[in-house]
Amino acid sequence: MATVASTGIGDRPAGWTTRRDGGDTVVALSRDWTTGGTGEGAGAAAEVLETSGRGGLRFDASGLGRWDSSLLVFLAALRVLAGQKKIRFDDAGLPESARRLLALLPASAPPAIAPAARPTFVAQLGGTMIGLGAEGAAVTQLVGDQLRRAGAALRGGSRMRRVDLIGCMYDAGISALPMVALVNVLVGGILAFVGAVQLRRFGADIYVANLVGVAEVREMAAVMTAIVISGRTGGAYAAEIAAMKGTEELDALRVIGIPVQEYLILPRALALTLMMPLLYVYGAAMGILGGFTVAVLTLNLSSQIFIAQTRSAVTVHEVLFGLLKSLAFGVLIALAGCRIGLKAGRSAADVGHAATSAVVVGIVGVIALDALFAVCANALGL
Repeated sequence: MATVASTGIGDRPAGWTTRRDGGDTVVALSRDWTTGGTGEGAGAAAEVLETSGRGGLRFDASGLGRWDSSLLVFLAALRVLAGQKKIRFDDAGLPESARRLLALLPASAPPAIAPAARPTFVAQLGGTMIGLGAEGAAVTQLVGDQLRRAGAALRGGSRMRRVDLIGCMYDAGISALPMVALVNVLVGGILAFVGAVQLRRFGADIYVANLVGVAEVREMAAVMTAIVISGRTGGAYAAEIAAMKGTEELDALRVIGIPVQEYLILPRALALTLMMPLLYVYGAAMGILGGFTVAVLTLNLSSQIFIAQTRSAVTVHEVLFGLLKSLAFGVLIALAGCRIGLKAGRSAADVGHAATSAVVVGIVGVIALDALFAVCANALGL
């Protein structure tokens, strides 16, 4: 009966020997099989099969000392290789605990996973277009749903609570007054300084008032106020709704039968839509005040002349045009923030991503919408 021993690892003694018993190969385990001891692991499995015949594999654990996961690694690798070579694997001679642990391991090597094929440019383009179409459909549904619910709310047929609407109006309106005033005062002062530098060359310092008045009422007040509200309120809407989604509050509302559209989206959309025209008027007044301060204190322009020039330059049509733009900006910012919050993920990082995306989409959307208004106004001769 031939006996073959393992060569061991370094100066450590061998942990196994093989002998032939009839047509089977008996693997005799000896000494300790621990990670810091013999523990030959998977590397010895191939050596065992090289010395075995085509019969079965059996084990003799009478000389086995302490063992840990290194023995299981050796046995698992040996079982996989034996299965590949169609050799019977008999674990009856192993300790009961080793057999139970070995039964939890896969009996064969896991199939190789082929790397995913990189999508072609056409596939990427198609996926992008499908995503844009789905997002467009979702936004259209959100806008239509809010228009329908807003009409019902005006007729008193909505389940929206007045306290929610008033709270949202306070947050979007009164709380934003200091920031809106600061930004528009500075913008009005900058317009007065820049306009004076150019108009002074022609001896037309008096028209600084016209420049500040028209620019603030027609463009700057609406745009700058919308940008401030987009960063302040639009991002807050997205973060609030995304946080509620992450804590499963939205799911709880749906379970108890409270419509999310009327409880969360409608009060915010109505509040911002109603407050934006008022913030625009306030911002335009602050911008003209900033230009007035700079013109009177630094450009030696009398207050009576500034007021007279402003009244002659700013017409009702300019104010109505600015109000229309601010109304559209309010709808855009509110719906963008709410939509981004609704489609956000459920992790804490997704809340920050939703707030950032809402601010970016709001600012870019305001500028793009303002450009569209400018094109339409030019085509209509306004």
